[in-house]
Amino acid sequence: MLTDDPTIYLADFGVSVTAGAVSGLGILDMPSELIVDNQVITTEYTLTCEASKFGNLAYDSSVRVNGVAYKVRNTIQITDGAFVQIALQKV
Repeated sequence: MLTDDPTIYLADFGVSVTAGAVSGLGILDMPSELIVDNQVITTEYTLTCEASKFGNLAYDSSVRVNGVAYKVRNTIQITDGAFVQIALQKV
């Protein structure tokens, strides 16, 4: 498992993340969009953050990322379990 402080990896590009009473940093990506008939049907937002803070978020949980409201679609542990990737849907 990663022995460094995970916040070191999020400090340069991280934005504020809040879920309930828990706050921290995360890196928000918008890697892809599903387009049908020249219309955007859905946009995939992915948030990478500390597993110790946000790893237990369940489907449909509310999260604020950089002041914007999202709902959790799913949560997946990555690498050695120090970080999670959370698929989000903008509210």
